[in-house]
Amino acid sequence: MTSRTDSDNYAEILNSGVPLLDVRAPVEFSQGAFPGAINLPLMEDEERHRVGTRYKQAGQDSAIKLGHELVSGSTKDERVARWVQFASANPDGYLYCFRGGLRSRISQQWLADAGIQYPRVVGGYKAMRSFLLEQLTQGIAQSHFILIAGFTGCGKTEVVKNLKATIDLEKLAHHRGSSFGKHASEQPTQIDFDNSLAIAFMRLRTQQITRIALEDESRLIGRCALPIPLREAMLASPVVWVEESHASRVERILHDYIEDLGAQFKNKLGPEAGFEAFSQRLLESLQNVYKRLGGERHARLQSLMQDALRIQAHSGVVDAHREWIRPLLTEYYDPMYEHQRAGKASRIVFSGDRLAVTHYLTQAGY
Repeated sequence: MTSRTDSDNYAEILNSGVPLLDVRAPVEFSQGAFPGAINLPLMEDEERHRVGTRYKQAGQDSAIKLGHELVSGSTKDERVARWVQFASANPDGYLYCFRGGLRSRISQQWLADAGIQYPRVVGGYKAMRSFLLEQLTQGIAQSHFILIAGFTGCGKTEVVKNLKATIDLEKLAHHRGSSFGKHASEQPTQIDFDNSLAIAFMRLRTQQITRIALEDESRLIGRCALPIPLREAMLASPVVWVEESHASRVERILHDYIEDLGAQFKNKLGPEAGFEAFSQRLLESLQNVYKRLGGERHARLQSLMQDALRIQAHSGVVDAHREWIRPLLTEYYDPMYEHQRAGKASRIVFSGDRLAVTHYLTQAGY
């Protein structure tokens, strides 16, 4: 393996998307990390806790001694072996700990003892996180946005996917943005979402792109909150409106929220448990809008949904789901979006079907 030096070129590291070996404890990693990072800790959570307690009680030297006692013998060998496997599979990567100090230096030395020179990120997670927050602030301040809006199921996300000067906010948040928008797997933490968003801005700026198309979103995409400056900029940005027929919107929702979501749960949990979890998710999503639907309308849609789920469970056929999707659109989502459109009317610069909007934005350089 060609020897590479430690680096504090955070832009290059994060722009390139090289694999990152995170040697922090699992609890630290779960609170926030970077795209492409793999957590192979020097110390597990309990070990880290014990070393931290020793540090407070007896100082650094005693804490280091305890750390070496806890991570020794076969435990050390197993952890180094995992690092060696990672480094061998990802020769262009870097390792990091929280501050780029003791833990990453120890990990680096143990890798060197195993015959692999592997570079670390100078300053570690803390420095890269600070760098990304600065990049996010600058990226928002230096960009001009146009929003892609439209009724539920009109294909806004498909427009985004066909553009180059864009950031797919729902992809970064791993959520479709509506009350029914949760996927089978969890969303990222807020820190992870912010980190990914900052990197997306940074990559566009590297290409000299500052005019950016975004799907119109509320303040929250599931549990991920848009940065306040971004949200404020979006509220003042021009809008393109996607017009699609009611029938095509029903079919898109059937695909996204029934066929695709059902497949996600099946792949995650298996056919039976997956269908049960999928069914519960749909019913929970409907329950989430109970207050806005009202009791009578909720009861009617819930009954239609339960009928559709029974038919699907028995035959695998999803057609009956259209019976609750149609009134959910016409009675709930469409009036809400009509109101939103009226509020955005002065900012709408173009409207048309999905292909027309895509063509308009492409021709405008997005």
